Amino acid sequence: MAFNFGTPSGTSGTAAATAAPAGGFGGFGTTSTTASSAFSFSTPANTGTTGFFGSTQNKGFGFGTGFGTTTGTSTGLGTGLGTGLGFGGFNTQQQQQQQQTTLGGLFSQPTQAPAQSNQLINTASALSAPTLLGDERDAILAKWNQLQAFWGTGKGYFNNNIPPVEFTLENPFCRFKAVGYSCMPNNKDEDGLVVLVFNKKETDIRSQQQQLVESLHKVLGGNQTLTVNVEGIKTLPDDQTEVVIYVVERSPNGTSRRVPATTLYAHFEQTNIKTQLQQLGVTLSMTRTELSPAQIKQLLQNPPAGVDPIIWEQAKVDNPDSEKLIPVPMVGFKELLRRLKVQDQMTKQHQTRLDIISEDIGELQKNQTTTMAKIAQYKRKLMDLSHRTLQVLIKQEIQRKSGYAIQADEEQLRVQLDTIQGELNAPTQFKGRLNELMSQIRMQNHFGAVRSEERYYIDADLLREIKQHLKQQQEGLSHLISIIKDDLEDIKLVEHGLNETIHIRGGVFS
Repeated sequence: MAFNFGTPSGTSGTAAATAAPAGGFGGFGTTSTTASSAFSFSTPANTGTTGFFGSTQNKGFGFGTGFGTTTGTSTGLGTGLGTGLGFGGFNTQQQQQQQQTTLGGLFSQPTQAPAQSNQLINTASALSAPTLLGDERDAILAKWNQLQAFWGTGKGYFNNNIPPVEFTLENPFCRFKAVGYSCMPNNKDEDGLVVLVFNKKETDIRSQQQQLVESLHKVLGGNQTLTVNVEGIKTLPDDQTEVVIYVVERSPNGTSRRVPATTLYAHFEQTNIKTQLQQLGVTLSMTRTELSPAQIKQLLQNPPAGVDPIIWEQAKVDNPDSEKLIPVPMVGFKELLRRLKVQDQMTKQHQTRLDIISEDIGELQKNQTTTMAKIAQYKRKLMDLSHRTLQVLIKQEIQRKSGYAIQADEEQLRVQLDTIQGELNAPTQFKGRLNELMSQIRMQNHFGAVRSEERYYIDADLLREIKQHLKQQQEGLSHLISIIKDDLEDIKLVEHGLNETIHIRGGVFS
């Protein structure tokens, strides 16, 4: 699977993109410094802006980086490979609606409503009625602030006594937003799959895979009952590598089980363990677990911060496969570039796999041709052996019956054979046809013997190349013949002209 919905490994209230470089399996999503499960339905400890896709840390619904990563501050869900990369304007009523919506601490805290209300008022003042200069230049400043809000960067000055408004890509007026789709994983928590993103190349990881497994085992405490296993290794853009691992725990009675993904991730999220992982080159860690129906419903019912509800509803309607894909926002050109890099990376991997499959198919075709030839050879041998066996049985039966009188069933069989022999010897029925068939069989046996002595064949590709070469030679000869014909016509014209000139001159001098 190309993308995962797990819990990211962050260190602050910023997005996974700020904690680690964007990768094919990184994502939008809030980070958590506590060793909690992938989805904790509790009141967030720290929230910045209202809504699930706020620009600060939201521990209430720690949606993992399996959706992709963004640049700058967090936007909640990220994007992986998908479609729907169209840009469009978004209405500005989303921020107003999200300011009025509180979900009992799940996505926001009601105690922050005044601060967010002030933020909304300051933003509206910066975009519509700044009072910084007190003259007609404030209208120009308002247009400038609107332009900055549209492209999602800069500061909006509107009052001398109030700090400027910081415009980010998450503001509801940003126009560089779109909605794409990401694959939903189908792994259970019991599978114990945890993704570690290393800031190293795939070749380095594969060459040092055994040392990596030993280092991870030491990080887990070096317990002899635990075994670290690598599920898969995949290349990510920007020289990063994704390593999927799981840990098997063996009990004293001989049974074994996989450590749940949430338990293993919680261990990796401990401060000292996270430091050791960073020393190994780990920039991001997340669980690879599927979403429950309740979590998917909760996610789809609440549009991300800054995304118009109408656009979000349309994205849900346009979902090509609602069972496997989920809509996720794309904010800014950097996120679009990251998705493009991921798509190029996946395209290269698919092309590599197709090349391997093509080589396997070619090898299988050669094996099939060889096998068919051997089968035909073995059929001929079987027929020969059958005839020899039949001759042996006939001789054995003759020796066994020698000295005995002809029995009744043998006499009946002899009469039937005589009747068949008589029908075959009739010149108008089967004898002519049998003679013709016998001559054809002899000719085939003769040609078959000659072919068996030669024992060579031409490969189909080589035969095609020979035909192509001969065709080109024939075309070249045809072109050369046409040129010679044209030259002969020109020579005839020249000769005709010379003859006429000599005749005219002779008449003049005479």
